[in-house]
Amino acid sequence: MKVDLLIENALVFNIFLKRFEQQHVTVSNQKFYYISDQDLRYLEPLEVIDAQGTYMIPGLIDIHMHIESSMVPPAIFSGAALSHGVTTVVADCHEIANVCGMEGIEFFMEQETLLDIFYAIPSSVPSTTPELETTGGLIGVAEVQALLQHPSVIALGEAMNFKGITEESPSLIQDILQTVHRERPFLPLEGHVPRVSGETLAKFLYAGLTADHTHQSPASILEKVKSGMFLEFQKKSITAENMAVLEEHQLYEHIALITDDVMADDLLTGHLNENMRLAIQAGMPIEEAIYTSTYTPARRMNFQDRGAIVAGYKADFLLLDDLETLSIASVYKNGYRVHQRGEEMAYPSVDLSIPEPFLNSVHCKLLTEADLRIPVSTHQEAVLCNVIQIHPIGTFTKLVQREIPVKNGFLDFENSTCALVVVMERYGKNGNIGYGLVEQAIDQKGSIATTWAHDHHNLMVMGTSITDMLAAQAEVIRLKGGYVVFQEGQQTGCCPLPLGGILSTEPISLLGEQLKGVRQAMQALGYRNTNEIMSFSTLSLPVSPQVKITDFGMMDVHTHTKIPLLAGES
Repeated sequence: MKVDLLIENALVFNIFLKRFEQQHVTVSNQKFYYISDQDLRYLEPLEVIDAQGTYMIPGLIDIHMHIESSMVPPAIFSGAALSHGVTTVVADCHEIANVCGMEGIEFFMEQETLLDIFYAIPSSVPSTTPELETTGGLIGVAEVQALLQHPSVIALGEAMNFKGITEESPSLIQDILQTVHRERPFLPLEGHVPRVSGETLAKFLYAGLTADHTHQSPASILEKVKSGMFLEFQKKSITAENMAVLEEHQLYEHIALITDDVMADDLLTGHLNENMRLAIQAGMPIEEAIYTSTYTPARRMNFQDRGAIVAGYKADFLLLDDLETLSIASVYKNGYRVHQRGEEMAYPSVDLSIPEPFLNSVHCKLLTEADLRIPVSTHQEAVLCNVIQIHPIGTFTKLVQREIPVKNGFLDFENSTCALVVVMERYGKNGNIGYGLVEQAIDQKGSIATTWAHDHHNLMVMGTSITDMLAAQAEVIRLKGGYVVFQEGQQTGCCPLPLGGILSTEPISLLGEQLKGVRQAMQALGYRNTNEIMSFSTLSLPVSPQVKITDFGMMDVHTHTKIPLLAGES
């Protein structure tokens, strides 16, 4: 038998022994053929690579991520991910589904990519119910049944409706879960299980949800793994104390490293490979970082053809020239080199056929000063208000109460310690406007506005200045979506996202710089968080603890109880 490619003298990572061995590797018809420490030139390879001094590992597999967080469609994302050694992803495209429904999912699935993209059915569109948040699309049982027939669908995406899952009364998410159990009984079901334990955790497991990717702690890791749950570690869970628990109890069979969300500016420098580096720095052995970024994710998703360098598996692999830093010399997909260090990153512009509704998806009125003047029926100088308090790490929030001054019968948030946040329904359905207050957000005079508001992606604007809030909201509408920052009357950050209000077709090299500018402008306003953009954009995610806001107003995430702006009101 003649082979297409021979890689000689590489230090090849054996997944099953978790160690490197000097081997020669052959590739035939895009798959690994024979791997040996003996001379393999008798197989008459068409191409020979001398990989002396390099480490050969399988292509990276990210089984829980949302392509939309990169703010580009799959056709552009593909090249960027491959540049960072990611050769397979499982994408839950619930962001575009919330904006455009099935049309959005089909738009993603129809794009041709060199990267292998499999799909998890968006199970939570909306993340709660239409009575709690307005979305452009809706994924119900009929849509799930149709998607179950698609050959690229290999999982059910994260089930997020806490109340719908845990309560006995019928709900859409329960209907979806029953449909999948009946029609594809061995499909992996992904969960969204933040700060859940005890009997409530048992209810998620009882519903069939066997994985969690949310923020973990040492205690949650032990309880969830002991309960049979597979854990997927995104950046905010990669901490020294969490890695110590994994190492002490040797839990690597029960976990995978994932990204969940990688924004355009971060994608300039890394993807799953960056989380691997972080895990190693936090105490995870290099061998386990490779193992949990290749083999365990493949096993979780029932892949039988990737995740290891063995005969019969897809010839997806990386050559590293420095193991400690995971420095990538070259990336191979199906046995062909698709990226080499020193070459320009594969961030092309792509000419896509884009449906017209995606290009004109922001349909809400311009705010007026009157919309931001909140009347208060009191003669007192201040009134007690319910306030969302932002945590400086991650996306968790909590409910606090603060005295807000009153001026001329209106809430004087501009001279308080809080910012006003407004969420406007932007699909032209009902014109809802939800109001809230936010503490520990920004401390300078200015405003931030976006249509990238998890997961419903309505228009959200937050500020400490009415003038700047009006300007930022008007600019986002003019751009047909995106991020805009104003400070003291001047625009200081801008990232247009005209495709569905959440995506761009610009090269990531440009988009990343624009988003970096937004991040810096937010920091200049005083926003302090490990990921300012994600913190802001998830203020509107009503399944992420503890209190968030939608176009219906503020609500408790676990009970779905609406929280009035003024304390004491019903």
